[in-house]
Amino acid sequence: MNSDSNKSSGVHAALPDKIIGFKEKIGYASGDMASVLFFKVFSSFLMFFYTDIIGIEAAIIATMLWVTRIFDAFTDPVMGMICDRTKSPHGKFRPWLRWMVLPYAISGVLIFTVPDLSETMTIVYVYATYSLAMLTYTGINIPYGALMGVMTPHSSERTVLSSFRFYGAYAANLIVQATILILVVKLGGSEDGNTATQSGYVNTMILYAICAGLLFFFTFSATKERVQPPKGQETNITKDLAQLFKNKPWVAIIIIGITTIMWIAMRDAAILYYFKYYVVGQVEDGGRFAALATWFNVIGTIGTLLGVACTKWFTDIFKGKKNAYLFLTIIVSFVAACYYFSGPGDVTLVFCIQAITSFLMGPLMPLFWSMIADTADYSEWKFGRRFTGLTFSAGTFSQKLGWALGPAFAGYLLNYYGYVDNVAQSARTIEGLRMMMSLIPSGLALVAAALVMTYGINLKLERRIELELSERKAAEGSLDT
Repeated sequence: MNSDSNKSSGVHAALPDKIIGFKEKIGYASGDMASVLFFKVFSSFLMFFYTDIIGIEAAIIATMLWVTRIFDAFTDPVMGMICDRTKSPHGKFRPWLRWMVLPYAISGVLIFTVPDLSETMTIVYVYATYSLAMLTYTGINIPYGALMGVMTPHSSERTVLSSFRFYGAYAANLIVQATILILVVKLGGSEDGNTATQSGYVNTMILYAICAGLLFFFTFSATKERVQPPKGQETNITKDLAQLFKNKPWVAIIIIGITTIMWIAMRDAAILYYFKYYVVGQVEDGGRFAALATWFNVIGTIGTLLGVACTKWFTDIFKGKKNAYLFLTIIVSFVAACYYFSGPGDVTLVFCIQAITSFLMGPLMPLFWSMIADTADYSEWKFGRRFTGLTFSAGTFSQKLGWALGPAFAGYLLNYYGYVDNVAQSARTIEGLRMMMSLIPSGLALVAAALVMTYGINLKLERRIELELSERKAAEGSLDT
């Protein structure tokens, strides 16, 4: 106990105690708010838009979601390496927030601007615009995510910074969940004034795009890069990639991230179908369906925000990030399984499960990104090389892959269970929707929990790495205050 305490004190003696101010934390949080204004729509509402508004078969969209990720397998690390080699008066990562904001905004709107084409050409358009949106997302989100790794050298402060990031992310979640189903009706110009239309989605995305652009500009202006690579580090792509895959904690957290996002995304993709066809059960009762689904999502986001606020508390209670991630995942998997035992009329029970699971899930993503930053430190500590952009690019890729595979899995399951859009569903399909909300994602969550055991950085090693790196940087003067 005393040894760890002394080590912690040594870290803070070697480096400035307070680097990140409140305005800068809010500025960093604004970047993820801008990202999630789009990405939440893509992950939770895009499949529903394609199947129930455009009329594309769920299995086709499911295939599109994972096929396009093959392209991302190359673009994400390439963008990370480009960032690591960027030279600008504003740093390596911040300039990209300004350079990519317009392409990012335009591509997000184009996804929903599906023209009246033949079936084949419609599918081609969907593939092209979704790929473009993911490419521009890579161009702006890789540098945004990596920025956290160079804003401060303190692992504990990065956990706080990561929590602020997810305040922004889940605030955007709340905005999207509370407004999108209302806006697509109000801005859609439908004849009955109560039906979602394609133009409603397009106009809503234009509104979100304007907000996202302003938020990214604020992130650019409010943040600062401080941590530099070791002096004299040469540029060597082959060596960077080779050492990256020797970084066992990094490999572990990437696989953990993919699995975690998969079970979350699969359940999220099932929510609208679950409420429309199981909880409400009346296909034509769009008003009640929209109201219940909206409140369900809003309650979940509020619970998640409260969970994010408790991230530091959970890491203290469970004695480190690894233990917190492990035990929270196990607990939430058992609670989420309870959806299976709720009936169509058990709205209060369903909402209670949502509140509890969301609260327990809240710390997972802040912990994930803080652990990614720790693996960048581990690489520098173990191998004497730091490539923050490349390290974080794989983190972003794991998130995108999870958000693609989860909904893709959901789409294949919808097809397997016999889903047909906008009609009353068979008993087999209803059973499938219940499984997709409960037992299937809970099983994947337990797999993620088992994988957490392979992550090799515990609290003791985390403190040792921070202390020894701080001593090296103090000696070579590679910290920019």
